[in-house]
Amino acid sequence: MKSAVDVASDFFRYLFNCTKEYIQESHANGSDLWESVKSDIDFVISHPNGWGGFQQGQLRQALAQAGLIEADEEPGNSRVSFITEGEASLHFALRHGLPPAVSENGEGVIIVDGGGGTIDISTYRKPKLKTNYEEIAVSEYYLSDSEHFDDIDHIVSCFDKTTKVWFSDDQQPQYIRFGSTRDNDPTHNIRFGQLKLQGSDVATFFQPSIDCITETVEDICKTCVHPITHVVFVGGFSASEWLYKRLAAAVEPRNLQILRPQVHPNKAVSDGAVSSYLNGIVTARIARYSYGVLRNVEYDPKDSDHINRADSLLYRPSGRKLVPNAFEVMLAKGTKVSDETEVSVKMWKEVGSDQKSKLENVPFTLYCYKAKRNAQPPKFFDQDSHGFSKLCSVQADLSNLPLQPLPKGNGIEGEFYRVKYSVVLLFNSAELKAHIRWEENGVQQRTQASVVFFDDS
Repeated sequence: MKSAVDVASDFFRYLFNCTKEYIQESHANGSDLWESVKSDIDFVISHPNGWGGFQQGQLRQALAQAGLIEADEEPGNSRVSFITEGEASLHFALRHGLPPAVSENGEGVIIVDGGGGTIDISTYRKPKLKTNYEEIAVSEYYLSDSEHFDDIDHIVSCFDKTTKVWFSDDQQPQYIRFGSTRDNDPTHNIRFGQLKLQGSDVATFFQPSIDCITETVEDICKTCVHPITHVVFVGGFSASEWLYKRLAAAVEPRNLQILRPQVHPNKAVSDGAVSSYLNGIVTARIARYSYGVLRNVEYDPKDSDHINRADSLLYRPSGRKLVPNAFEVMLAKGTKVSDETEVSVKMWKEVGSDQKSKLENVPFTLYCYKAKRNAQPPKFFDQDSHGFSKLCSVQADLSNLPLQPLPKGNGIEGEFYRVKYSVVLLFNSAELKAHIRWEENGVQQRTQASVVFFDDS
């Protein structure tokens, strides 16, 4: 059985070959044109708002497996770039339907991208007298968990292509044509290849999506510090007349205008992704979660949390007593992050004189706190361990950092080594990058660290 990476690889290879054939066959001197560009091709991949480094790594693997990029390409120097579907949809909306006055007045706009299986909701504004946009609320991502079995697959497909789009009145029965006149089953309202459904029943199919979108829009309007004036609805699901009418009615009390571009809304993400690559206009985004590390902190005999963990204290060669697994936030949820923003945490490591080899590959794990909406992360990991998720492991080589022997503490004979450094994270665009920073002879040094993402599915 093929894995998800195998399927994506086949799909990428198919799309690439179709593009190649189109250029060669539809352009004058198409073969010469292709020869001139084939070694200078960049790939722009869009993905749902909720995807991160692990899924991006799988997409890179699929591209390499398809033979489109080198397998050992470093993410920082790769010909592959990623963009969320919400951000891509903003670029599409700006080109197709969003009034220019919205941008010039610094008003907020909510982008709702309704696809076949996901709903992505993002919020942006362009500050007055600025040229670029910024995200002003945490982006949201909802996955459709519908399950269809056996013989109803074809009926569902027909529903998606016809009734789902045309349905606009819950008082009228709806018909889904899926077979021939020989297909009859009166007990299930199937006659002459058509399935009859009551309009009120069809309306219930849409209600979860309607509730999901309206509740999120309402929450954004309540919590966002900037005024929201427009909601732009794109994606294949936006073609649904019923969904559009219900959403328009739901946002009317807040005096929000809902827009639905009429120019191929199901192409919004692909169109917007290319536009973003050519002229990216979003330079600030909002952190979806609180990100940080688990670290050992100095024991404080007056701190009740420390006293409760006295049995798990760690003792270092220097004589220091440490409490393990305290969570230190590096980037708090809701923080605005620009392409140049760096966040760092100071770290140190002590090793005995015979353990210097342990500095050659020092890993640490970056966590994100995903529990309860708007909840603050706890002080220690064990206070809500289920709310934390491992994001990635950052691998650092500290063997080149300057070392000085120090005498051991608490009257113990011998020496040990201590290295001090900072882990620097760059939340650049849709990707996460990491560096190690230290000082040597008063001069700041840094080197790139490798990042290995965990499966957060």
